[in-house]
Amino acid sequence: MMRLSQEEIEEELKNLPGWSVVNDKLHREIEFESFNQAFGFMTRAAMEIEKMNHHPEWFNVYNRLVIDLMTHDAGGITTNDINLARILNSLV
Repeated sequence: MMRLSQEEIEEELKNLPGWSVVNDKLHREIEFESFNQAFGFMTRAAMEIEKMNHHPEWFNVYNRLVIDLMTHDAGGITTNDINLARILNSLV
């Protein structure tokens, strides 16, 4: 899997509402109405994540979820990260 260029990433971000690049990773923070909603999202997302075998770095406190995506083997953001971000957006 090839790392995307900065230009390719910027182009993809135009179609990924809520996502930005922070510390060379795709980054999104989501606030839900409750812990139950946040955990429900994580559970639904886990099914899709397992299918892709591409696991995010994420951090949950109560109703807030912080997600970071990058492909460690490629040393940066790849199309796998973009595809997972699209899937996660579709589940919010």
